[in-house]
Amino acid sequence: MGTAILLIVLVVVIVGGGLYFARSQAASRQRQLDDAKADARRLVERLGGQVLNISGTDTASQQAMADASERYNAAGSQMEQAKTVEQARLVKDTAVEGLYYVRAARTAMGLDPGPALPDEAERERAGKVTEHRKVDVEGQHYEASPDPGQDTPYYYPGGRVAGRPVPQGWYSEPWWKPALVAGAWGLGSMFLFSAMFSGMGGIASASAWESGYDAGQQDAIESGDQGGDGGDGGDGGGFDGGDGGGQDFGGFDGGGFDGGGFGGGGFDF
Repeated sequence: MGTAILLIVLVVVIVGGGLYFARSQAASRQRQLDDAKADARRLVERLGGQVLNISGTDTASQQAMADASERYNAAGSQMEQAKTVEQARLVKDTAVEGLYYVRAARTAMGLDPGPALPDEAERERAGKVTEHRKVDVEGQHYEASPDPGQDTPYYYPGGRVAGRPVPQGWYSEPWWKPALVAGAWGLGSMFLFSAMFSGMGGIASASAWESGYDAGQQDAIESGDQGGDGGDGGDGGGFDGGDGGGQDFGGFDGGGFDGGGFGGGGFDF
């Protein structure tokens, strides 16, 4: 009898402890989600205030604010559907991207760009346009510039699109958007990238870009390959250092949100 009572008490304790642990974990997850959504909501509201109160005064600033408005609408839709911490963080990323467009619009209008925005590693590694370039590829004219202008009204804050880095800068047209919509780059995209950015500092070479590397990753891999030979192995040819280029760093797409409809392909390869 005493043993049975002891077993019942033990079962009750175990079940009660399990329920308490499960409820504690659920409460912790909910707190984390609430915190992440509050953080994202703060940035969405900040973006909304800018979108409602700023009107572009020229082509570049008007286009940048249109892109900011698209990100604001996308972030609002994502917020309504966010059920996990990761989804709330994606809302924040969309809002931050929209604020980068606002910052670009303010710069184009000669206004103070406003407070600094959160850094994003992929955006930094993608590089920046540092000089004005004009190129013609497959009969299509393209321009890239570090500054807004009548001929370069389309801004991109930098980051990855369909696994490849797109440098921050102002462009004659949003040449990255077909890949953003389709999730993959066209066959001739490497030729455009090579023509537009060849020799520009801090930006990946065309071959590295095609493989999904940014400039820093490619340099590190090449250094590793060159440093893999430990010396004279005796007969000079008996050691195989291996292939240091087998890892694919290009699996993540930082530009997965399409804030609005892209109706026309800038080029067709």
